[in-house]
Amino acid sequence: MATYTKEVGNKLNGLLEKNYDAEKGYHKAAENTDHTGLKSFFNRKAEQRRTFGYDLKSEIKSFGQEVDKGGSLTGSAHRAWMDVKALFSSDDAESMLEEAIRGEKASVDEYNDVINDTSLPSSTKSILMSQKNHIETDLSNIKSLENLK
Repeated sequence: MATYTKEVGNKLNGLLEKNYDAEKGYHKAAENTDHTGLKSFFNRKAEQRRTFGYDLKSEIKSFGQEVDKGGSLTGSAHRAWMDVKALFSSDDAESMLEEAIRGEKASVDEYNDVINDTSLPSSTKSILMSQKNHIETDLSNIKSLENLK
């Protein structure tokens, strides 16, 4: 049976931080597009990542570990980059969608890294698999949004 270790806690806090960043990034993307379909998608994704963060915080706390607060410096830099791209891009909807796709692909990789840790408790692995599957499904469906541009 897998146990919850400090290392698992650190990995989950890393994912939590990435979800904070994604939530903020999706809100920023929604602000940077006038396209109704994309704005709706970005707002839904921000809410999804907020929920993911809540679930991760609950899981971390349930094992008596400390929850890290806030987002990362990398996430702040990425949101600033999204602002710059929106400012100088002739098609900000396309650039925001490209950034969302890039970010979602990175998220899947990050989730896989943590999921492949054999020391994960089954409850934690189940939460992470569910979240990763939602991200992958959205990534597969995002192609339909590319046609909305």
